[in-house]
Amino acid sequence: MTNDDPILFRLNVEVANLDEAVTFYSTLLGTTGRRQAGARCYFTCGAVTLQVLDVSGHSAVNRLPKSLYFTVRSLGDVFERARGLGCLSTEDVYGASAGEIAVRPWGERSFYVDDPWGNSLCFVEAGTVYEG
Repeated sequence: MTNDDPILFRLNVEVANLDEAVTFYSTLLGTTGRRQAGARCYFTCGAVTLQVLDVSGHSAVNRLPKSLYFTVRSLGDVFERARGLGCLSTEDVYGASAGEIAVRPWGERSFYVDDPWGNSLCFVEAGTVYEG
């Protein structure tokens, strides 16, 4: 890393109901967010903050263009929380169910969820992350 390399520190996820989103993300991530001024809540995810922003007062939700990827030590625990929330993806990834824990063709052991606002999230077991 050089002095000019950018460092990603925050990602924004738009939602239409902050209270529901805080409950959803707190349950799914297994952590408590920090409410901020305005209609937002911050969740610490390693070196990056996930900002959950309620845009319902002024615009429609803009879904993420692709998945946000999280690495976790206890993939099974997150999977069970996701199952309890009823948010496991119904899509396929290279012929396998995205909503089931599977080893993907590139070696990652993972599963995908969709939040209630249509944002896709992927959880990858630590130690299996493919870095290219």
